[in-house]
Amino acid sequence: MENPFLKEYLGDFTDIQLVNEAKSGNKKSLEELILKHQPYIYNIAWKMVRNPTDAEDLTQEVNIKIITKLSQFKGKSSFRTWLYRIVANHFLMTKRKTSGTVLNSFDAMEQALDNTPDVPLTELEQKENKQVIREMNYMCMSGMLLCLTKEQRLTFILGEMFNADHTIGSEILGISKDNFRKRLSRARADIFNFMNDKCGLVNKNNPCRCHKKVTYAIKGKAIDSKNLLFNRLEYSKFRNILRPKADKMLDYVDDKYSELYGELPYKKDFDKKTFLEDIVNDEHIKNLMNLN
Repeated sequence: MENPFLKEYLGDFTDIQLVNEAKSGNKKSLEELILKHQPYIYNIAWKMVRNPTDAEDLTQEVNIKIITKLSQFKGKSSFRTWLYRIVANHFLMTKRKTSGTVLNSFDAMEQALDNTPDVPLTELEQKENKQVIREMNYMCMSGMLLCLTKEQRLTFILGEMFNADHTIGSEILGISKDNFRKRLSRARADIFNFMNDKCGLVNKNNPCRCHKKVTYAIKGKAIDSKNLLFNRLEYSKFRNILRPKADKMLDYVDDKYSELYGELPYKKDFDKKTFLEDIVNDEHIKNLMNLN
C-alpha cells in the first residue's frame, strides 16, 4: 500500500487514469479508485471519532461525496490533494454525534482517569490479561486524540500518524505551510504534555498504568473483553503500514511517545460490500456516472 501523504507518492498517474475511466462510465475503475484510497479515508475517520461504526458511516458519506463530485475534478491540482481536501472538509464540518461517552478535553480526561479506581494486577494476571490491557492502552491513546480540537486532531493524524509533510498537509487542509507546522507542533505538544504529566508509559514517575485501570473499565463496560474494538489480530499497526520513522518537529518529544502512536491499530482490509456495493449500484449514482 502506497501512502498518499508522502512527498514521494507515485500513484498520481494511476489515480488520473482511473478517474478518467470512471468519468467515462467504467464501473470497475470507479471501484478500484475508491478501494485504493478507502483504507486511508477510513483510518482517518476512525482516529477522528474513535468508534469503528461511526468511522464506517463517515467513510460511506465521504465516498458518496467524492463520487458525486468526481466530474468536477479538472486536474488543476493532484487528485490526492483534491480527494483528501474533500475528506478533510467533510470530517471537520460534520455535526454527527459519536457513539458512546466522549471526553473532549484534557481536563475532562484527567478527571476521568483520576476518578477511575486502581485495581493493580500481579505479573501473572498482567500476562493473562495482556490483550485487554493493550485494548485499554489503545482506548486511552485514541481518547487523547478527541481532547484536541477537530483542526488539531486532523493535523496530528495527517502529520504525526500518516507522516504528511508540511507541503502535502497544508495543501489538503487549505492553510499555509507555516500554519500547518504550527498547528502540528501545538497538537504534539498538547498530547505530549498530557502524557508526560499522566501516563506511566511515557514518564515512569506517573502512577497511572493501563493494567490498574482495566478491571474497572471491564466492570463498567467501557471494554468488552469478548469483543475488542482496537486490539484485534486482523488489524495492522500504523508504523508497520506507513513509513516506520516520522520526521520529528519537536526535539523534546520522547521516542516512547512516538512509539505509542505508531502502535495504534490500522485497518487495511475491507469487505467490498461494506462500502461499495450500495454506492455503485444506487440508481442515482449509476445515472450520474453513466456506469456500465
